[in-house]
Amino acid sequence: MNKLTIKDLDVQGKRVLMRVDFNVPVKDGVVGDDTRITAALPSINYVLENGGSLVLMSHCGRPKGEKNMEFTLKPAADRLAELVSAKVTLAPDVIGPEVKALVEALPAGEILVLENVRFYKEEEGKGCTAEEQDAFAKELASFGDVYVSDAFGTAHRAHASMAVVTKYIDQCAAGFLLSKEIEYLGKALEAPVKPFVAIIGGAKISGKIDVVTNFLDKCDAILIGGGMAYTFYKAQGKAIGGSLVEDDKVELAGQILQQAEAKGVKLMLPVDNMVADAFSADANTKVVGDSIEDGWMALDIGPKTIELYCNEVASAKTVVWNGPMGCFEMKPFAAGTFSVCEAVAKSDSISIIGGGDSVAAVNLSGVADQMSHVSTGGGASLEFMEGKQLPGIVALTDK
Repeated sequence: MNKLTIKDLDVQGKRVLMRVDFNVPVKDGVVGDDTRITAALPSINYVLENGGSLVLMSHCGRPKGEKNMEFTLKPAADRLAELVSAKVTLAPDVIGPEVKALVEALPAGEILVLENVRFYKEEEGKGCTAEEQDAFAKELASFGDVYVSDAFGTAHRAHASMAVVTKYIDQCAAGFLLSKEIEYLGKALEAPVKPFVAIIGGAKISGKIDVVTNFLDKCDAILIGGGMAYTFYKAQGKAIGGSLVEDDKVELAGQILQQAEAKGVKLMLPVDNMVADAFSADANTKVVGDSIEDGWMALDIGPKTIELYCNEVASAKTVVWNGPMGCFEMKPFAAGTFSVCEAVAKSDSISIIGGGDSVAAVNLSGVADQMSHVSTGGGASLEFMEGKQLPGIVALTDK
């Protein structure tokens, strides 16, 4: 995927319209976790240092197309002002004459943050016509000479500020953050350094079917953990006790196992499990093999599986991890996720962490800086891994 990047743009004396992802948790008007804001700083600072001015667009929460000040970008703009040396102004709206006047008066080296783009239904395109969405995007486009997207988290959405605004601006480029996502995820899927191992976890197989299927054509091994493993168990005729299962996906799980065998891909399931007699941190627990009796549920992979999976990771040259190995939020069931996490960090592979829960686990274990790439997009990285074209990336200018 060869897209124009921010470094290909001449931003001197230009107004740069940039879509960022400032969808951050806010409590009592204060940003709780500013990771997404700091992630956009390299692109923001690059524009300012190279003589441009910045008009920033973002969404925050789900205001459902109405101006609901509970979802204002003020806390995000306030936090940004603390992180940059430039003057930061929050516009009173997203579009309109007042905003237009602020944009036109914006001097080089300053930042104008537009209000939450989702205050308008035209952003998501729900409950309005395509013409109305186009008109909204066209007005946004009039605020910039060039466009930069650094919002991977929403790249899988064909929203106005991501994939329609680009129709009205000649040069549309990827920011540093988005470029890194495209580079790492793209390389892993298009030309991975082998052996290529995918670790797929999480509660449900339904959300990961397309990822597993796509990886069957690319991976040498796929390691399955989390609740989704027991739907595979059931497909193999194994006893699963009270473990999580998606009965309507058992047949499909069986087909995936057959496909893996036919393609010569090592699809590994847990050989032992940490089981509990209740879904609780203080439940009774024990380690069992790959057969789970009634009255017990598997909540983590067992020690033998941890060893097997960690050995597989150690010999890999590319590792993609999406989804935890167990209920790591509860201490008795965290060993699988954190052990795999450490193994990935220690390996000399290209390591790519994609998806909310895996990212949370990596951050909790303090090894994020030892990973090649920790993706900023949950749903977006999932769709990328499924081999889908993401509208927010497709819309950017080709080199």
